Amino acid sequence: MTLSALRDDAVRAADGATEVRLSLPWIRSLPLASLLDVVVVIDGRRSEPTVALGERRVPVAALRDEDSWWYLQDRVVLEIPDAVDPGIHEVSVSFRLEIPYLPGGPDAPLRLPFAVTRTLETGATAATVSLDVGEAA
Repeated sequence: MTLSALRDDAVRAADGATEVRLSLPWIRSLPLASLLDVVVVIDGRRSEPTVALGERRVPVAALRDEDSWWYLQDRVVLEIPDAVDPGIHEVSVSFRLEIPYLPGGPDAPLRLPFAVTRTLETGATAATVSLDVGEAA
């Protein structure tokens, strides 16, 4: 069993931006390039985020060129330019995961759609051993 893709401490406001930390809802670690078509909706406002990989900011479409891995315990940081106000927000994230080792048809790997919605508080804390993908250990 995996954890929710949006854990209790998934939303932060930092440096004028909103960060949504997305956990991997799959049974095995995957290449970061497996993350496709990410859309974040916060309080009804739709955004196409960039991915924060340490100090670098990468468009989701450019993840196909990354050789990083998304480990089960770690989270991908989705960054939206405007910071949310402190407090409680409805957060939805939709995306597809490409499973490179499973066929989805004669010429393509399996691509699974995911959508998760939770009511979350900015800056909430939770006990965790996870790192952000691209963060030094």
